[in-house]
Amino acid sequence: MLSDAPVTEVTDNPHQNRFELRLNGDLVGIVGYYPVETAGRSRRAPVVSFLHAVITEDFGHRGLAGIMVRSSLDAARGYGWKVKPVCTYVQRFVAENPQYRDLMAPE
Repeated sequence: MLSDAPVTEVTDNPHQNRFELRLNGDLVGIVGYYPVETAGRSRRAPVVSFLHAVITEDFGHRGLAGIMVRSSLDAARGYGWKVKPVCTYVQRFVAENPQYRDLMAPE
């Protein structure tokens, strides 16, 4: 039985420093990031700023930003990154989802 449910996929595009959200194969959102501190001699985790989360206007207010940010944070955890949320949406998302607070870079 085939489902008509939309298919979402979030992937990392490191060449453009962003995570990309695709809905049924179409690019509809991004989370832009920028490394601000690399893992060096101090053995600390790399720190990456999440600069902005953007969903195409036609696809707003459908919960896609939450899906995209959650997947981006999960990927950051998998990479061993610490995240500095510059984007206010990401800041609110982390405040409402305490399971991601351990990913936040110390001030």
